[in-house]
Amino acid sequence: MKSNYNWKEQRAKKAFLALEDGTVFTGYSVGAKEDSIGEVVFNTGLAGYQEVISDPSYAGQLVSMTYTEIGNYGVNIEDVESRDLFLHGFIIHSMNDDSSWRADQSLVELFKNKNIPCIAGIDTRALTVKLRTKGALKGYLHCSSDDMTIEEGIKKAQDWEGLIGKDYASKVTCDKIYKWDEDLSKTTSWGWCNEDELPPIKYNVVAYDFGIKWNILRAMRMHGMDITVVPAKTKASEILDMKPDGIFFSNGPADPGAVTYAIDNAKELIGKVPIMGICLGHQILSLASGAKHYKLKFGHHGCNQPIKNLQTGKVEIASHNHNFAIDADSMPDNLKITHINLNDNTVAGVKDEQAKMFAVQYHPEAGPGPHDPYYLFEEFENMMK
Repeated sequence: MKSNYNWKEQRAKKAFLALEDGTVFTGYSVGAKEDSIGEVVFNTGLAGYQEVISDPSYAGQLVSMTYTEIGNYGVNIEDVESRDLFLHGFIIHSMNDDSSWRADQSLVELFKNKNIPCIAGIDTRALTVKLRTKGALKGYLHCSSDDMTIEEGIKKAQDWEGLIGKDYASKVTCDKIYKWDEDLSKTTSWGWCNEDELPPIKYNVVAYDFGIKWNILRAMRMHGMDITVVPAKTKASEILDMKPDGIFFSNGPADPGAVTYAIDNAKELIGKVPIMGICLGHQILSLASGAKHYKLKFGHHGCNQPIKNLQTGKVEIASHNHNFAIDADSMPDNLKITHINLNDNTVAGVKDEQAKMFAVQYHPEAGPGPHDPYYLFEEFENMMK
């Protein structure tokens, strides 16, 4: 194993993570020499750290990986899930700065280039137990060379406003309308297909970008969809003027109740055109239909969550990344629960058959994760036929 770190610096453990409840974990910096603040969550994936850190749904959060060794295959341009990194910081037990034959750079180099702090040397199992017991906590990550006491870090974590009621979708969305297929290198990147294997275009889809992952766009393109991606605040009337065959509501970060503009647009669009939603999009469509939401204790973050399809009785393993859920007891008559999470029986999918709208709380596009729920893109395609 190659390492670029000074062992004396590691033993000194000058970096620390301070939680709002007064708990402190000491470690050493392996990313940008910066401080950051955010909601601390844990991800249970054993691999796929590059897709995790490039998922815009982690905006406002400090992400801890439960798997002990991270970084062993570096990072590369083909596996990123968005145009930038939006997470506020990364927390790991051990950094392996080696890189595989596919790597463009090491994970350490990426964090330094993107100005993202990362702390290593943390007992991430103890941190995970803490978050599962107390719930997601606000945290302050001190990785800079500035002098700061632990007490000051705890106070900063306690004083932070948090994510409830905050609109982070507008922070991560694209700034202008664009066509996904204009850059075929992203569509045909690692593991998907060659350019000459792309299916012919059959449907015109407009996708709201609340923090959309590129694997979603790849999956829709592989089902014959020509995708126009629009900023989060694009008005419903503008969408309808594009005369789409279908509309997609994407994943995204933070509190769905804060994106009132998206809920208002969804109210105008439901029933007009076939609609599919994922993650934050699922929550937006559910709220627009009359349901209510609540914050989960520590959220679902990982690529191994069991989901039961209530329509078929089958169980699928899926990738998740969300801190909020839809209240099953608040469902309006027109909204049918189609999927549940078997870990905690939370709502994982809904459908309004008359309005030709369905949405799921999890990620059928994987990236990282299994492809069990990939059939949902075919359902969207069939809905538009």
